[in-house]
Amino acid sequence: MAIVKAYAAAMLALVAMGACATDVRAADVDKFYAGKSLHLVIGYAPGGGYDLYARTLARHMGRHIPGQPNIVVQNMPGAGSLKAANFLYTIAPKDGTTFGGFSRGAYLDPLLGRGAGAQYVAPKFGWLGSISSEVGVCAFRAAAGVKSWNDMRAKPFIVGSTGAGADADVFPTALRKMFKLPMKIVAGYGSAAEIVVAIKRGEVDGRCGWSWSSLISWNRDMFESRQIDVVLQLATRKLDELPDVPLVTEVADSAEHKSVLNLIVSRQAMARPYVTPPGVPAERLRVLQRAFSATMADAAFLADARRQDLEVHPMSGSEAAALLREAYATPPELVRQTIEYMKD
Repeated sequence: MAIVKAYAAAMLALVAMGACATDVRAADVDKFYAGKSLHLVIGYAPGGGYDLYARTLARHMGRHIPGQPNIVVQNMPGAGSLKAANFLYTIAPKDGTTFGGFSRGAYLDPLLGRGAGAQYVAPKFGWLGSISSEVGVCAFRAAAGVKSWNDMRAKPFIVGSTGAGADADVFPTALRKMFKLPMKIVAGYGSAAEIVVAIKRGEVDGRCGWSWSSLISWNRDMFESRQIDVVLQLATRKLDELPDVPLVTEVADSAEHKSVLNLIVSRQAMARPYVTPPGVPAERLRVLQRAFSATMADAAFLADARRQDLEVHPMSGSEAAALLREAYATPPELVRQTIEYMKD
Protein backbone atom coordinates (compact mmCIF):
# COMPACT_ATOMS: atom_id res chain seq x y z
CA MET A 1 0.00 0.00 0.00
CA ALA A 2 2.87 2.33 0.83
CA ILE A 3 4.37 1.61 -2.57
CA VAL A 4 1.08 2.49 -4.29
CA LYS A 5 0.85 5.73 -2.33
CA ALA A 6 4.44 6.60 -3.17
CA TYR A 7 3.79 5.86 -6.87
CA ALA A 8 0.67 8.04 -6.84
CA ALA A 9 2.52 10.85 -5.12
CA ALA A 10 5.30 10.61 -7.66
CA MET A 11 2.84 10.75 -10.56
CA LEU A 12 1.08 13.79 -9.06
CA ALA A 13 4.45 15.47 -8.71
CA LEU A 14 5.26 14.74 -12.35
CA VAL A 15 1.90 16.16 -13.46
CA ALA A 16 2.46 19.24 -11.34
CA MET A 17 5.95 19.63 -12.79
CA GLY A 18 4.54 19.30 -16.31
CA ALA A 19 1.88 21.93 -15.64
CA CYS A 20 4.48 24.20 -14.12
CA ALA A 21 6.77 23.71 -17.13
CA THR A 22 3.87 24.56 -19.45
CA ASP A 23 3.17 27.74 -17.47
CA VAL A 24 6.85 28.65 -17.58
CA ARG A 25 7.02 28.06 -21.35
CA ALA A 26 3.88 30.16 -21.90
CA ALA A 27 5.33 32.92 -19.72
CA ASP A 28 8.59 32.70 -21.66
CA VAL A 29 6.71 33.16 -24.94
CA ASP A 30 4.82 36.18 -23.54
CA LYS A 31 8.08 37.72 -22.41
CA PHE A 32 9.87 36.84 -25.66
CA TYR A 33 7.42 38.56 -28.02
CA ALA A 34 6.57 41.61 -25.90
CA GLY A 35 8.02 44.77 -27.41
CA LYS A 36 9.47 43.00 -30.45
CA SER A 37 9.01 43.68 -34.16
CA LEU A 38 8.49 40.54 -36.24
CA HIS A 39 9.44 40.40 -39.90
CA LEU A 40 7.02 39.07 -42.51
CA VAL A 41 9.04 38.37 -45.67
CA ILE A 42 7.00 38.27 -48.88
CA GLY A 43 8.56 37.12 -52.12
CA TYR A 44 7.03 39.78 -54.36
CA ALA A 45 7.30 43.50 -54.98
CA PRO A 46 4.86 45.99 -53.38
CA GLY A 47 1.45 46.43 -54.95
CA GLY A 48 0.62 42.93 -56.20
CA GLY A 49 -1.80 40.38 -54.80
CA TYR A 50 0.72 38.55 -52.62
CA ASP A 51 1.87 41.88 -51.15
CA LEU A 52 -1.70 42.98 -50.40
CA TYR A 53 -2.45 39.72 -48.60
CA ALA A 54 0.80 39.95 -46.60
CA ARG A 55 0.19 43.54 -45.49
CA THR A 56 -3.39 42.74 -44.51
CA LEU A 57 -2.19 39.78 -42.43
CA ALA A 58 0.52 41.92 -40.82
CA ARG A 59 -2.01 44.55 -39.72
CA HIS A 60 -4.00 42.04 -37.66
CA MET A 61 -1.97 38.97 -36.69
CA GLY A 62 0.08 40.73 -33.99
CA ARG A 63 -3.02 41.09 -31.81
CA HIS A 64 -3.18 37.31 -31.52
CA ILE A 65 0.45 36.79 -30.50
CA PRO A 66 1.34 37.03 -26.78
CA GLY A 67 2.85 40.43 -26.12
CA GLN A 68 1.16 41.80 -29.27
CA PRO A 69 4.37 42.48 -31.24
CA ASN A 70 4.46 44.75 -34.26
CA ILE A 71 4.76 42.98 -37.64
CA VAL A 72 6.82 44.63 -40.38
CA VAL A 73 6.47 43.51 -44.00
CA GLN A 74 9.72 43.03 -45.91
CA ASN A 75 9.42 42.65 -49.70
CA MET A 76 11.98 40.30 -51.21
CA PRO A 77 11.13 39.81 -54.90
CA GLY A 78 13.23 37.63 -57.15
CA ALA A 79 12.96 34.47 -59.27
CA GLY A 80 9.20 34.14 -58.80
CA SER A 81 9.56 34.28 -54.98
CA LEU A 82 12.36 31.66 -54.94
CA LYS A 83 14.72 34.22 -53.38
CA ALA A 84 12.38 34.66 -50.41
CA ALA A 85 11.80 30.92 -50.00
CA ASN A 86 15.55 30.26 -49.95
CA PHE A 87 16.10 33.12 -47.49
CA LEU A 88 13.46 31.81 -45.12
CA TYR A 89 14.96 28.32 -45.21
CA THR A 90 18.68 29.10 -45.00
CA ILE A 91 19.37 32.59 -43.62
CA ALA A 92 16.36 33.95 -41.72
CA PRO A 93 16.50 33.84 -37.90
CA LYS A 94 15.08 30.60 -36.53
CA ASP A 95 13.84 32.09 -33.26
CA GLY A 96 10.22 32.81 -34.21
CA THR A 97 10.75 36.46 -35.14
CA THR A 98 10.61 35.91 -38.91
CA PHE A 99 8.04 34.22 -41.13
CA GLY A 100 6.91 34.74 -44.68
CA GLY A 101 5.16 33.76 -47.84
CA PHE A 102 5.98 32.73 -51.38
CA SER A 103 4.23 31.52 -54.52
CA ARG A 104 1.61 28.83 -54.29
CA GLY A 105 3.63 26.56 -56.58
CA ALA A 106 6.90 26.84 -54.68
CA TYR A 107 6.16 24.04 -52.23
CA LEU A 108 5.56 21.54 -55.06
CA ASP A 109 8.10 22.76 -57.62
CA PRO A 110 11.04 20.69 -56.30
CA LEU A 111 8.89 17.55 -56.28
CA LEU A 112 7.68 18.16 -59.83
CA GLY A 113 11.05 18.81 -61.43
CA ARG A 114 10.73 22.60 -61.40
CA GLY A 115 12.94 23.26 -58.40
CA ALA A 116 16.06 24.62 -60.10
CA GLY A 117 17.75 26.92 -57.62
CA ALA A 118 15.62 25.79 -54.67
CA GLN A 119 17.64 25.48 -51.46
CA TYR A 120 14.75 24.28 -49.31
CA VAL A 121 12.95 21.07 -48.41
CA ALA A 122 9.32 22.17 -48.33
CA PRO A 123 7.99 19.79 -45.65
CA LYS A 124 10.68 21.02 -43.23
CA PHE A 125 9.33 24.57 -43.07
CA GLY A 126 7.13 25.38 -40.10
CA TRP A 127 3.72 25.67 -41.78
CA LEU A 128 1.40 28.37 -40.44
CA GLY A 129 -1.26 27.81 -43.11
CA SER A 130 -2.72 29.58 -46.13
CA ILE A 131 -5.07 32.55 -46.28
CA SER A 132 -6.91 31.32 -49.35
CA SER A 133 -7.23 28.58 -51.89
CA GLU A 134 -7.38 29.33 -55.59
CA VAL A 135 -9.54 28.16 -58.45
CA GLY A 136 -8.20 28.48 -61.95
CA VAL A 137 -10.45 28.24 -64.98
CA CYS A 138 -10.26 27.73 -68.70
CA ALA A 139 -12.28 30.53 -70.29
CA PHE A 140 -12.72 31.56 -73.92
CA ARG A 141 -14.09 34.53 -75.81
CA ALA A 142 -17.64 33.76 -76.91
CA ALA A 143 -16.82 34.13 -80.61
CA ALA A 144 -14.34 31.23 -80.40
CA GLY A 145 -17.19 28.77 -79.96
CA VAL A 146 -15.41 26.78 -77.22
CA LYS A 147 -18.28 26.34 -74.81
CA SER A 148 -17.73 22.89 -73.29
CA TRP A 149 -15.09 20.28 -72.50
CA ASN A 150 -16.13 18.41 -75.62
CA ASP A 151 -15.45 21.56 -77.65
CA MET A 152 -11.99 21.79 -76.09
CA ARG A 153 -11.29 18.26 -77.27
CA ALA A 154 -12.64 18.78 -80.78
CA LYS A 155 -12.10 22.41 -81.87
CA PRO A 156 -8.69 24.02 -82.51
CA PHE A 157 -8.07 27.02 -80.27
CA ILE A 158 -5.28 29.30 -79.01
CA VAL A 159 -4.55 30.29 -75.42
CA GLY A 160 -2.20 32.98 -74.09
CA SER A 161 0.52 32.47 -71.48
CA THR A 162 2.98 34.65 -69.59
CA GLY A 163 5.66 31.95 -69.78
CA ALA A 164 7.07 28.79 -68.24
CA GLY A 165 6.03 28.06 -64.65
CA ALA A 166 2.94 30.27 -64.64
CA ASP A 167 -0.47 28.69 -64.13
CA ALA A 168 -1.39 29.81 -67.66
CA ASP A 169 1.48 27.65 -68.94
CA VAL A 170 1.46 24.68 -66.54
CA PHE A 171 -2.21 23.82 -66.90
CA PRO A 172 -2.63 24.10 -70.68
CA THR A 173 0.64 22.23 -71.30
CA ALA A 174 -0.51 19.31 -69.14
CA LEU A 175 -4.02 19.29 -70.61
CA ARG A 176 -2.76 19.41 -74.19
CA LYS A 177 -0.39 16.48 -73.67
CA MET A 178 -2.68 14.36 -71.52
CA PHE A 179 -5.80 14.70 -73.64
CA LYS A 180 -4.15 15.46 -77.02
CA LEU A 181 -6.12 18.70 -77.27
CA PRO A 182 -5.97 20.72 -80.54
CA MET A 183 -4.57 23.61 -78.51
CA LYS A 184 -1.85 26.12 -79.37
CA ILE A 185 -0.14 28.01 -76.53
CA VAL A 186 1.23 31.48 -77.29
CA ALA A 187 3.71 32.48 -74.58
CA GLY A 188 5.54 35.72 -73.97
CA TYR A 189 2.77 38.01 -72.75
CA GLY A 190 4.12 40.36 -70.12
CA SER A 191 1.22 40.01 -67.71
CA ALA A 192 -2.21 38.50 -67.21
CA ALA A 193 -3.70 41.87 -68.17
CA GLU A 194 -1.99 41.66 -71.56
CA ILE A 195 -3.57 38.26 -72.18
CA VAL A 196 -7.00 39.73 -71.44
CA VAL A 197 -6.35 42.47 -74.00
CA ALA A 198 -5.29 39.81 -76.51
CA ILE A 199 -8.53 37.91 -75.88
CA LYS A 200 -10.58 41.04 -76.45
CA ARG A 201 -8.72 41.72 -79.70
CA GLY A 202 -9.16 38.13 -80.89
CA GLU A 203 -5.40 37.47 -80.97
CA VAL A 204 -5.95 34.44 -78.75
CA ASP A 205 -9.14 32.56 -77.94
CA GLY A 206 -8.75 32.29 -74.21
CA ARG A 207 -6.73 31.37 -71.20
CA CYS A 208 -6.34 28.18 -69.13
CA GLY A 209 -5.12 28.83 -65.60
CA TRP A 210 -7.02 32.12 -65.29
CA SER A 211 -7.42 32.88 -61.58
CA TRP A 212 -11.13 33.06 -60.81
CA SER A 213 -10.58 35.64 -58.06
CA SER A 214 -8.63 37.84 -60.49
CA LEU A 215 -11.20 37.34 -63.24
CA ILE A 216 -14.03 38.42 -60.95
CA SER A 217 -12.04 41.31 -59.46
CA TRP A 218 -10.78 42.78 -62.73
CA ASN A 219 -12.88 41.32 -65.56
CA ARG A 220 -16.28 40.66 -64.00
CA ASP A 221 -17.97 42.54 -66.85
CA MET A 222 -16.63 40.02 -69.38
CA PHE A 223 -18.16 37.15 -67.42
CA GLU A 224 -21.48 38.78 -66.56
CA SER A 225 -22.02 40.07 -70.11
CA ARG A 226 -21.12 36.62 -71.47
CA GLN A 227 -18.21 37.90 -73.52
CA ILE A 228 -16.40 34.80 -72.25
CA ASP A 229 -17.43 31.21 -71.60
CA VAL A 230 -15.97 29.44 -68.56
CA VAL A 231 -15.56 25.82 -69.57
CA LEU A 232 -13.37 24.04 -67.02
CA GLN A 233 -12.36 24.47 -63.36
CA LEU A 234 -8.73 23.76 -62.42
CA ALA A 235 -8.98 23.15 -58.69
CA THR A 236 -9.61 20.67 -55.92
CA ARG A 237 -13.06 22.07 -55.13
CA LYS A 238 -15.91 23.37 -57.27
CA LEU A 239 -17.00 26.99 -56.99
CA ASP A 240 -20.55 27.72 -55.87
CA GLU A 241 -20.72 30.29 -58.68
CA LEU A 242 -19.96 27.64 -61.33
CA PRO A 243 -22.00 24.57 -60.34
CA ASP A 244 -22.38 23.34 -63.93
CA VAL A 245 -18.73 23.79 -64.95
CA PRO A 246 -16.80 20.51 -64.41
CA LEU A 247 -13.64 20.14 -62.38
CA VAL A 248 -10.68 18.96 -64.41
CA THR A 249 -10.53 15.78 -62.32
CA GLU A 250 -14.11 14.99 -63.36
CA VAL A 251 -13.16 14.78 -67.04
CA ALA A 252 -10.17 12.47 -66.49
CA ASP A 253 -10.11 9.44 -68.78
CA SER A 254 -8.47 7.10 -66.28
CA ALA A 255 -7.55 6.66 -62.63
CA GLU A 256 -3.95 7.46 -63.54
CA HIS A 257 -4.94 10.73 -65.22
CA LYS A 258 -7.08 11.65 -62.23
CA SER A 259 -4.17 11.04 -59.82
CA VAL A 260 -1.84 13.14 -61.98
CA LEU A 261 -4.36 15.97 -62.21
CA ASN A 262 -4.97 15.86 -58.46
CA LEU A 263 -1.24 16.34 -57.89
CA ILE A 264 -1.02 19.21 -60.38
CA VAL A 265 -4.04 21.10 -59.05
CA SER A 266 -3.05 20.58 -55.42
CA ARG A 267 -0.92 23.72 -55.82
CA GLN A 268 -4.24 25.60 -55.94
CA ALA A 269 -5.20 24.43 -52.45
CA MET A 270 -2.65 26.76 -50.84
CA ALA A 271 -2.84 29.98 -52.82
CA ARG A 272 -1.29 32.23 -50.14
CA PRO A 273 0.97 30.03 -47.98
CA TYR A 274 2.93 31.24 -44.93
CA VAL A 275 5.78 29.47 -43.17
CA THR A 276 8.49 29.91 -40.56
CA PRO A 277 12.07 28.82 -41.11
CA PRO A 278 12.80 25.24 -40.02
CA GLY A 279 14.03 24.84 -36.46
CA VAL A 280 11.83 27.44 -34.75
CA PRO A 281 11.27 26.33 -31.11
CA ALA A 282 8.13 24.21 -30.94
CA GLU A 283 6.26 26.40 -28.46
CA ARG A 284 6.87 29.56 -30.51
CA LEU A 285 5.81 27.77 -33.70
CA ARG A 286 2.57 26.69 -32.01
CA VAL A 287 1.96 30.26 -30.87
CA LEU A 288 2.39 31.57 -34.43
CA GLN A 289 0.17 28.81 -35.84
CA ARG A 290 -2.57 29.61 -33.33
CA ALA A 291 -2.21 33.34 -34.05
CA PHE A 292 -2.50 32.74 -37.80
CA SER A 293 -5.66 30.64 -37.35
CA ALA A 294 -7.17 33.19 -34.96
CA THR A 295 -6.50 35.96 -37.47
CA MET A 296 -8.39 34.05 -40.14
CA ALA A 297 -11.50 34.29 -37.93
CA ASP A 298 -10.87 37.87 -36.79
CA ALA A 299 -13.80 40.12 -37.75
CA ALA A 300 -11.54 43.13 -38.32
CA PHE A 301 -9.21 41.12 -40.57
CA LEU A 302 -12.12 39.74 -42.58
CA ALA A 303 -13.62 43.21 -43.01
CA ASP A 304 -10.23 44.52 -44.13
CA ALA A 305 -9.94 41.69 -46.67
CA ARG A 306 -13.46 42.29 -48.02
CA ARG A 307 -12.72 45.98 -48.46
CA GLN A 308 -9.84 45.04 -50.77
CA ASP A 309 -11.69 42.21 -52.56
CA LEU A 310 -9.28 39.65 -51.08
CA GLU A 311 -10.80 36.19 -50.81
CA VAL A 312 -10.31 34.32 -47.54
CA HIS A 313 -10.63 30.51 -47.64
CA PRO A 314 -8.08 29.55 -44.98
CA MET A 315 -6.12 26.37 -44.40
CA SER A 316 -4.58 25.73 -40.99
CA GLY A 317 -0.96 24.86 -40.38
CA SER A 318 -1.79 21.24 -39.57
CA GLU A 319 -3.86 20.94 -42.76
CA ALA A 320 -1.02 22.46 -44.79
CA ALA A 321 1.51 20.06 -43.28
CA ALA A 322 -0.81 17.13 -44.05
CA LEU A 323 -1.14 18.28 -47.67
CA LEU A 324 2.67 18.41 -47.92
CA ARG A 325 3.07 14.92 -46.46
CA GLU A 326 0.50 13.52 -48.88
CA ALA A 327 2.05 15.20 -51.92
CA TYR A 328 5.59 14.13 -51.07
CA ALA A 329 4.41 10.56 -50.44
CA THR A 330 3.20 10.27 -54.05
CA PRO A 331 4.66 7.12 -55.69
CA PRO A 332 7.78 7.99 -57.76
CA GLU A 333 6.32 6.60 -60.99
CA LEU A 334 3.27 8.83 -60.69
CA VAL A 335 5.51 11.83 -60.00
CA ARG A 336 7.56 10.97 -63.10
CA GLN A 337 4.42 10.82 -65.24
CA THR A 338 3.24 14.14 -63.84
CA ILE A 339 6.56 15.76 -64.68
CA GLU A 340 6.37 14.48 -68.25
CA TYR A 341 2.91 15.95 -68.73
CA MET A 342 4.06 19.32 -67.38
CA LYS A 343 7.09 19.61 -69.64
CA ASP A 344 6.85 22.15 -72.45
